[in-house]
Amino acid sequence: MMSTVALVLPSKRAAGTAIRWPSTSRFFSSTTTVNLDSDAVIPPPISFKHPPPVTKHTLSPRRRVPPHIHKPPYATNGIVPVPMYPDNAILLHDEDSIHLMKRAAVLARRALDHVCSLVQVGKTSDELDEACHEYIISQGAYPSPLNYAGFPKSLCTSINEVICHGIPDSRKLEFGDVISLDVSCFLGGVHGDNCATVIVGDCAESGDEVDWRGVPMLQQFDSPQDEAKIKAARRLVQATQESLAAGIDACRPGACLSDIGAAIHDVADAYSYDTVQKYRGHGIAQDFHCPPFVKHFRNSDKTELTPGMIFTIEPMITEGSWECYEWDDEWTVVTRDGGFAAQFEHTVLITDTGVEILTLPE
Repeated sequence: MMSTVALVLPSKRAAGTAIRWPSTSRFFSSTTTVNLDSDAVIPPPISFKHPPPVTKHTLSPRRRVPPHIHKPPYATNGIVPVPMYPDNAILLHDEDSIHLMKRAAVLARRALDHVCSLVQVGKTSDELDEACHEYIISQGAYPSPLNYAGFPKSLCTSINEVICHGIPDSRKLEFGDVISLDVSCFLGGVHGDNCATVIVGDCAESGDEVDWRGVPMLQQFDSPQDEAKIKAARRLVQATQESLAAGIDACRPGACLSDIGAAIHDVADAYSYDTVQKYRGHGIAQDFHCPPFVKHFRNSDKTELTPGMIFTIEPMITEGSWECYEWDDEWTVVTRDGGFAAQFEHTVLITDTGVEILTLPE
């Protein structure tokens, strides 16, 4: 059982001051340092020929979860229960609760890193789902997406123009695909949640330039089109990482949720990208999604950040317009204009002195 946590109704304050966005993100390493540089150099836009849109492929049967695994309430029937707490109430976690949340967050990050390491040309997203599923249950946890409101898989894989909630299937990954992997788990009665984006095929045996995982990136390409495709994807991924870094840097006691959205939007604007407004970060605990809900764009939500709050920040940045629609599977969300999207996500804790990222790699 999770220990007792305080409930607080959102308080409001006046809008905060502008916050510069980070030119160098280290939020995907073991340090939480952020370098702020208002004179950061942004790579110029790169044009390339987009591949045909992603289409549905074959789904494998739902994966089994051993009976000994502690499961969330929706695991059996897919029905997400009414939130445990009153509408708009925000949890303030105590020391015991924070300990549980950190355990789940650490496992979610380990699973994310494991799945990202398996991304390669020719691999199917269903194979990535299987690897994620098996890893999480091997650690005595439940993959949170599985049967959440009927979601059929243990992992969300969003490729190219798919913004979020992509369902893993038999489609083989292709060179230059931009795949976002959203990994969540239920451990000790609470959820952990994070996401990262990988460029398929952008890896070399050696080299000085590395991606956020520390993997050497390609320096030589088979064609100008391949080079343009990869460098455009790198630019999008870089902007998305920096937007997450900026959003996290805006977190501190006394700041408000609108500061996070403004910081993220500033980065998107600097790259001439857009930031998705329909889907948001969220509080997380026994419930997979609960208040506060975090907008990743400029907004007027003056809910004040208070020590003990735990929530996700998960900007989705698009090459063109953020306008989107759902496929008829009622899950897969794609850009209307076919532009690519990328996403990074961390779970964060507001502390007495600032913010702690719970989903950093070890």
